Amino acid sequence: MKQNSFKIASLGIQHVLAMYAGAVVVPLIVGGALGLTGEQLTYLVSIDILMCGVATILQVWKNKFFGVGLPVVLGCTFTAVAPMITIGGEYGISAIYGAIIVSGLFVLLISTVFGKLVRFFPPVVTGSVVTIIGITLIPVAMNNIAGGEGSADFGSLENIGLAFGTLLFIIILYKFSKGFIRSISILLGLGAGTLAAFFMGMVDFTEVGEASLLHIPAPFYFGMPTFELSAILTMILVAMVSLVESTGVYFALGDICEEKLDEKDLARGYRAEGLAIVLGGLFNSFPYTTYSQNVGLMQLSGVKTRNVIYVAGGLLVLLGLVPKIGALTTVIPSSVLGGAMVAMFGMVIAYGIKMLSQVNFASQENLFIIACSIGMGLGVTVVPEVFAEMPAAISVLTENGIVAGSLTAILLNLIFNEFGVKKSKVKETEIEVQQAS
Repeated sequence: MKQNSFKIASLGIQHVLAMYAGAVVVPLIVGGALGLTGEQLTYLVSIDILMCGVATILQVWKNKFFGVGLPVVLGCTFTAVAPMITIGGEYGISAIYGAIIVSGLFVLLISTVFGKLVRFFPPVVTGSVVTIIGITLIPVAMNNIAGGEGSADFGSLENIGLAFGTLLFIIILYKFSKGFIRSISILLGLGAGTLAAFFMGMVDFTEVGEASLLHIPAPFYFGMPTFELSAILTMILVAMVSLVESTGVYFALGDICEEKLDEKDLARGYRAEGLAIVLGGLFNSFPYTTYSQNVGLMQLSGVKTRNVIYVAGGLLVLLGLVPKIGALTTVIPSSVLGGAMVAMFGMVIAYGIKMLSQVNFASQENLFIIACSIGMGLGVTVVPEVFAEMPAAISVLTENGIVAGSLTAILLNLIFNEFGVKKSKVKETEIEVQQAS
C-alpha cells in the first residue's frame, strides 16, 4: 500500500514538472510585457499555479454538471498570451479580466451545443488562428532576448549571450535526452540560464526575500474588471480554439483509458473549462485548457488512474499558496526568458502548421482561406493603424490582428466550405480526413 501511494505521489510530481514551465512562463511573459512590479508578478505566478490545480481538479472530478472524468491536466493556454498583451496595452489590465470572465460565461452557455459547432472550426480555421497567434508572439521573444523593451542594457552582449546560451542548452537537451527529461527541457533551460546569470551578477533575490510564506488569494487583485467589445471578441475566439484543441485531447485520452465519450461527457468537459476560465478572470489569472504534454507523459508511464492527477492538482494548489515559490520564478532575467520564448513561441507556430497539415491542400479554396487569414492577421499586427479611420463598429473587428485574421478564416470557411457550395469529391475527402483525426 505504501509503495503504491509513493508511486502515485511520484507520478503526480512528474505531471506537475511536465506542465510547470508552461504554467510559470505565461504569467512572466504577460506580466513583464504589461510592466507589473515584482510584487504583482509574484502574485500573478502564484495565483496561476494555484488556479491550474483548481482547474485540473474541476475537470477530473466527474459529476452531474461538470468534469469530463478523464486523467487530464489543465494549464493556462499559450494562445491567450498575445491577445492578453494586446488588450492590456490598449485598454489596461482590467479589460483583460473582463474579457476572460465573459469568454468563460460564453463557454458555459454553449457547452451543450459546442459539439455540433465544432464543424465550423475545422483544421483550416483553427490551424490558421494558432499560426497567427504564434507569429504575433515572436516580437515579444525578440525584445526579451535583448533584455526587455526599455531596459538600460537593451541589446547588450551579455543579454544576447545569455539568451542564445539558454536556447542552445534547450536544443542540446532536446536532441540528446528522451522521455521525461526531454519533456521538461524548457524548465531545465530556464534553470541553467538563470544559474549562469547569477554568476554574471544579473539575478536579484530581493523579491524572494520580501515575499510572504503564505497568501490566501483574493478576487479582483488588480481592480474591478472592465468590458471592451474588441477584447471580449478576442478572448471568445481564443476560448473557441482552446475548446477545439481540448476536444481532440478528450478523445485521445478516451482511447488511452478505453472509455467511450458521448455528447454529455463532452458538454461536462466544456463546462469545467468554462468554469475554470471564469474563476481565472475573477482571481486575476488566465484562461485554462487541457495540456497535451501530460497526455504524452501518461503514455510513457502507462499509469492512467485519476488519483495521480488529483495528486498533481493538489500539489499545484499547495505551491500556489506559497508566494515565495512564485517569487523564485520572477528572478529569471528577461534575456533568459527570451531564449526560451523563441523555442516555445516557435512551437506555437509549428503546432499551427501541424494542425494545417490535416487540411486537404488539393483544394484551392483551403489555400485561399489560409493565405487571406494569415495575411490579414499579420498585416494588421504589423500596421495596426491601417483601419484607424473606420467606423467604431467595424474597427472593433479590425484593430486586432488576431481577431481580424480569425474572423477572416471563419468567414471564408463558411463561404467556401459550408454554405451554398455543392460538395465535390475533394470536399468529401477532406471531411473524411477531419473526422478520422
